[in-house]
Amino acid sequence: MTVETYELSIPSKGKSEIIDITDSVAALVAKSKVKDGIVNIFVSGSTASVSTIEYEPGLLKDVPRTLEKLAPYGPDYAHHDTWHDDNGASHVRATLMGPGITVPFKKNKLLLGTWQQICLVDHDTRARRREIIITVMGD
Repeated sequence: MTVETYELSIPSKGKSEIIDITDSVAALVAKSKVKDGIVNIFVSGSTASVSTIEYEPGLLKDVPRTLEKLAPYGPDYAHHDTWHDDNGASHVRATLMGPGITVPFKKNKLLLGTWQQICLVDHDTRARRREIIITVMGD
């Protein structure tokens, strides 16, 4: 088995911005020495997520709107008392969605569904640069 690790650095605006990173991940898988296997996509940090979505205008509105219902931005988080900041909702949203996913690939091509893209979702309350770890594993 071969394992190759890469990093992507992605600028984001926060507030559950959704960024399509499918092409970046696919390019790393294509250039790797691994022909068949899995790729793990993991965002380091506790206020962002990686998931799949149909990356289309309606869902780019629906997902943040639904997250706002589940974990609204605002003052009612004990986390704010601990660190004197304003991103308690960001942590809750990231916990609900999770920090990473694993996608299979064959012949250096991601095996995603037709309407399935890999996305970074930055929940924090400010713009920042997100570091994503891409681990390609297989034969």
